[in-house]
Amino acid sequence: MRVLNNFATGVFVACLPILLLGVSIGWAVNSWWLYEHAFRSYGISQSLAKAGLELTDAELEKIYSGLITYFNSGDEYVSLTVVKDGKTTALFTREEAIHFRDVKGLIWRDYWLVVGTLLYCLAYAGGCLFRRDRRYRLRLARAAVVGSGVTLTLILALGLGAVFGFGQLFFQFHRLFFANEYWSAPGYMLLLFPERFFYDATLFCALATAGMAIVLGGAGGGYLLATRKRLPSKKIAETP
Repeated sequence: MRVLNNFATGVFVACLPILLLGVSIGWAVNSWWLYEHAFRSYGISQSLAKAGLELTDAELEKIYSGLITYFNSGDEYVSLTVVKDGKTTALFTREEAIHFRDVKGLIWRDYWLVVGTLLYCLAYAGGCLFRRDRRYRLRLARAAVVGSGVTLTLILALGLGAVFGFGQLFFQFHRLFFANEYWSAPGYMLLLFPERFFYDATLFCALATAGMAIVLGGAGGGYLLATRKRLPSKKIAETP
């Protein structure tokens, strides 16, 4: 029984970083303000105009909103159009559309990881909280502290990698997760999503994940500290 409990706790600790990072990634993907910040801060309209595509802010907003909708839809390929030289034309090339399909696949894997790890963490936490034995609540609190600590360590490593070599980290990410090099295909995609956008998105995910880990770890640590403070007084009260 003890081995089984330790195994369940270990799985919870391992799931916690995946869950928190997965939630922050899904949050970033669907955060409209992150896209808005990009096209208002990085001169995306000017870059597109130099490439021969002049768009208003309203048209850019429609494109980014359409991408968010696509990422959460059942469509295999993105289908967005723009008016260029008086003609309606597809915004992305075939290679770019394939890359967006691959990106969408990663996003949905993230969603499923969030669902799976969330269900396990809730089941584990519920099993600990609803048992009459206080030791299980202490076990849950310790696991939350350890899992949060592991999460913060990983986020620190990610943050240092991003600060001192984001370009290389970004390149290796694409080499690892994509089977083709369509992520660098010529077209409007790279103009709509400059590297600085992904740097900001990475920073957002790191801060969001760290914030959630601090809250969970703080709650677990606070419970352990409060329990430790109550124990001496209880023992004194029980002494004849």
